[in-house]
This record gives sequence, structure tokens and C-alpha cells, in this order.
Amino acid sequence: MKTKALIFIVIFFAACASQKNISDSWETIITKPETINTYLEFEVTAGKSHNFPSFAIWIEDLEGNFIETLYVSQYFAKGVFGHGESEPGKWKNEAGEVRRPAALPYWSFKRNIKAEDGLYAPSPETEVPDALTSATPKANFVLETGTKLSEKKYRVLFEVNQPWDSNDFWTNNKFPDDNNYKSSLQPALIYAVTIFPDSENREYFLNSIGHGHYSGENGKLYTDLTTLTTAKDIFSKIKVTLK
Repeated sequence: MKTKALIFIVIFFAACASQKNISDSWETIITKPETINTYLEFEVTAGKSHNFPSFAIWIEDLEGNFIETLYVSQYFAKGVFGHGESEPGKWKNEAGEVRRPAALPYWSFKRNIKAEDGLYAPSPETEVPDALTSATPKANFVLETGTKLSEKKYRVLFEVNQPWDSNDFWTNNKFPDDNNYKSSLQPALIYAVTIFPDSENREYFLNSIGHGHYSGENGKLYTDLTTLTTAKDIFSKIKVTLK
């Protein structure tokens, strides 16, 4: 019994050490928009509910008009996921085209590029350029990128969604006939901050402002966040610095 207890303790502490190494490690991602007049560095800290989410980062003017994309998770950006869909709701154990409009609907509609199937989520035909994507980081990451804007005020937005992220409100049975909803459950969470290039302040922190449509049917912003729980803990801090 003592031997079994000792083995359990060793495994337990090894698992804790492994988790600590993941939480303490940082990855660096570099994206290259066509024109950069202001260099930006994002420092994104994983939260306790982080589990390989999809996310997009982009720029808008103060009226909410889309200007440019800075980053999109590779699987979503290409419309090809590690496990393809053989038919709605059924998966095959190989990469393939997958349509997940509920993943990042707010960014998708802002981008305003419709695929042949009528969805705004990227497909292989409407994919995001390689220069703006990367594999999803394992946890904490730094994104080095930039914007073509330099003097004009603008907003930075960040949308994140974790698949099959249920809670007591967003349950698997809430919309039983909606496969798009069931691939997401808690809807995508959106963060934003306004940048003042002429200010002495060079560091900004993004705050949550709402969520997207639960099945990706539209590009509206829903500002009531009271039903979201673990979705708020995917990332614990999102900071952007003007370089």
C-alpha cells in the first residue's frame, strides 16, 4: 500500500509540475499585415479554463467599421480542422473541411466575406492569408504584429471561443436541433479597447464587451454576459503595447 501511495504522490506532483511549466511558458507568434505603420505587441495570458480555443484579433475605427485583421487561429482561418466532418454532427479522425459559424461570428461578419455556402466563416476558398495565422498556442503567448494606422484613434478587438464549452445555462440540450450551437455551447466572448496613438500611454488592456450569436446566425454584439462562466476564464489578461 505504501508503494502505491508513493507512486500516486509522484504522479500527482509530476502532473502539477507539467501544468505549471505550461502555465509559465510563453510562445511568440509573428503576423505580417501588408502595411505596418505602428508595431503592436500583444501579451495574452491563459486563464484556468483555457483549452485550445479559436480566436481572432482585428482593428476597427471608432464607428465600428472593420479595417484589418491582425490574427486568426489557423484551423478557423482556413476552414479545415484536425478532425473533419463526414456529415453534420459526425466526425472522422482526419483533417477536413469543417464549417463552424458559431466559433467566431462577430469577426466573421465584420470581415464580410461570404463563402459559397452562404456562411461568413472562412472556407478553403475564402481563407485568411498565411501571413495572418498560426497554430493555436498551447497557453500564454506574445503576438508581434502591426497596423497600417498611425495617428488616427482606433479600436482593437479580440474574439475567443472554446468548442463544447457548456455550463448550466448553455447546455447541450438548449437547442437540440442546432448542430452549429452544439459545436460551441457558450458563445464567443469579445474584448475591446480604444487606442489613442497621440497619448503618452503605450500599454492598453482589453476588457470584455459582449458575446456573439450562439450559433453564428448574425454578427450582432450581445452585451449581457451574465450567462457566461468558464468562457470568461479562457484568458485572464490581454494587453497590447504600441511599439
